Amino acid sequence: MSWGPLLLAPDRTRFALWAPALDALTLEIDGPPPLAMAPAGDGWFAVEAACGAGARYRFRLPDGAIVPDPASRAQDGGVHGWSIVTDPAGYRWQAQEWRGRPWREAVIHEVHVGAAGGYAGLAEMLPGLAAIGFTAIELMPLAAFGGTRNWGYDGVLPYAPAASYGTPDDLRALIDAAHGQGLMVLLDVVYNHFGPDGNYLSAYAPDFFKADVHTPWGGAIDFGRAPVAQFFIDNALYWLRDFRFDGLRFDAVHAIADNAFLDRMAAEIRAGVPDRHIHLVLENEHNDAARLETSYDAQWNDDFHNVLHVLLTYETHGYYKDFAEAPAERLARCLAEGFIYQGQGSPNQKGKPRGSPSGHLPPTRFVSFLQNHDQIGNRALGERLTLLTSRERLRAATGLLLLCPQIPLTFMGDETGSESPFLFFTDFHDELADAVREGRRGEFAGHPGFADESARDHIPDPNARTTFDRSRALPGPDADAWRALYTQLLVLRRERIMPRLDDAAALGAEAIGAKAVVARWRIGAEQLTLAINLGDDAVPFAAPEATLLVAIGAETIDGTLPSASFAAWIA
Repeated sequence: MSWGPLLLAPDRTRFALWAPALDALTLEIDGPPPLAMAPAGDGWFAVEAACGAGARYRFRLPDGAIVPDPASRAQDGGVHGWSIVTDPAGYRWQAQEWRGRPWREAVIHEVHVGAAGGYAGLAEMLPGLAAIGFTAIELMPLAAFGGTRNWGYDGVLPYAPAASYGTPDDLRALIDAAHGQGLMVLLDVVYNHFGPDGNYLSAYAPDFFKADVHTPWGGAIDFGRAPVAQFFIDNALYWLRDFRFDGLRFDAVHAIADNAFLDRMAAEIRAGVPDRHIHLVLENEHNDAARLETSYDAQWNDDFHNVLHVLLTYETHGYYKDFAEAPAERLARCLAEGFIYQGQGSPNQKGKPRGSPSGHLPPTRFVSFLQNHDQIGNRALGERLTLLTSRERLRAATGLLLLCPQIPLTFMGDETGSESPFLFFTDFHDELADAVREGRRGEFAGHPGFADESARDHIPDPNARTTFDRSRALPGPDADAWRALYTQLLVLRRERIMPRLDDAAALGAEAIGAKAVVARWRIGAEQLTLAINLGDDAVPFAAPEATLLVAIGAETIDGTLPSASFAAWIA
């Protein structure tokens, strides 16, 4: 790897930094005298030093400014402090034989490590999650950020796991323990922007960014430059090799806007880790089916969430307006073809076309969810569906999520019916804290219930410690019933659906009521039929001549599909 410190021997380390805007650079190690770094061509500076794991270091620019290593493996004193040399070979792995699990077996549980009590706190939860039937946990971003708490998407040092969650070896121990429980561990990585506190790249490598292309976070990252592309490709390989993650979820790749880079990154990852199951998942508002044909395992399917949210809550503002008309027909298309928007004009985007045809893709190319960090945390008050719809409808929707051939993802607390909010939280200070707080409140000026400034004053301050504390997923009042439902459904998925998903193909889906849908798939040599009714009234429905796997909200399905019900059959 070209970026970051390279431990050559126990007491010898090579340091390198791409700083094309500078004509000189100094390495400072805590203790020994400073070392002048030598130009190494193409804007790189490098030097070897007599130090090993545990050494603290930083770079001094010609103007006297001190900066951390952008590829620091660990930090002491936060993102403005010392970088630390680490030894990735120092941890003794226990699950030595682990090679991962095939993608068809993925049942993913998304977790914020900080809200789970750090690496050690989350490790204590693993046996319970495995017992319910989850086969993977997905960690929200870990890259070091300003302050001690952050919801994850303001990282500025992508190689350095946030110190407030534990040490790098604590993270390895968490992953090791998960593998011992049969759980894959995926990591959400953010390659489309850097956070606002602690990013020094522009001071010595302004070419890292495009001067003429702007994003909400500043200049767009220039993936066309070789050192920049390698920074992120190496980062992906670093997480997979040094920490033995089983896969990565790439945040908002539509903001990367460089498909050639995305394809190259996937190819280099596949070549770089050939001996394990490695899963690569996209978040992509563009609904780009081409990336799912060869390069990536799956994409988060916001369309599934959005149409189910409309059906469950009746909300139709913001991007939900794209799903307000004929939501049952839209859900049927989602179940049969993956994306709902496959090139149609989006009302929320003033008629701009969105998406590409996806009906030819297998259902496992899509990750479905009823909730995730975005869809809860981006609400002004962070409400969960447990507070936005009835328990009966949510149970029916959960049946669809967990038994649909698409890959299911849940958010921490779903499995216990949590009613705790998950809020947008940060730990910024002074002017940045003010800007983030007021910017957050300003975002909701056009949302129902927040037109008046006095109403927006009740939106929690992201920087308040209480905002973070309230975001811990406490079990709901009927937690045992939710655990039992999840366990029952995931046993059925594991035994009757999961083994046959490699050959799954949609056979069609149709609306049978204003809020009711039936869908069918071929899985192996069998046919799976799912039916759901989220409306207020029963709808006529002839149950298939097949084995009833489960019925939620109805003891039997005989001529009608009751309100707030779900059922699954296999034949």
